[in-house]
Order: sequence, then C-alpha cells, then structure tokens
Amino acid sequence: MSFSIRLNAEEEKLFKSYANFHGISLSEAMKTALLEKIEEEYDIAIAQQAHEEYLKDPETISHENFMKELGL
Repeated sequence: MSFSIRLNAEEEKLFKSYANFHGISLSEAMKTALLEKIEEEYDIAIAQQAHEEYLKDPETISHENFMKELGL
C-alpha cells in the first residue's frame, strides 16, 4: 500500500535529514515513528489500567514472593 502525505518545506527538510542521519528511507522513518507512537500509547493505556486496578485493591506482593509463586 502506498499513500501520500503533505509536508511543508521545513518538515520535509527535518524528516529527510532524520532519515539520512539514521541511514534509512523516509518511508521507513515514518513507519517506525508511527509504530513507536502506537506502542507508546498502548503502554500508557496498560499502565493506566494497572494503576486503576491497584487503586481498587492496593495489596502488593514482593518480588521474592512473586518469583516463588512462579516456581523460579
């Protein structure tokens, strides 16, 4: 799949410079940036969910006991 994106001259210069600096294509730089953004937002959502669960039941377990429960 291909698509086009409109950039002003400053954005184009910055994005091409970034891609060239890292030795990758502009397309690869854009894909990587978007995938990282998606992953970051997913991680934030998971962290918020875990925090909400903790607030409902703040009981914790030590790392040592957790490892014992896992048999490690």
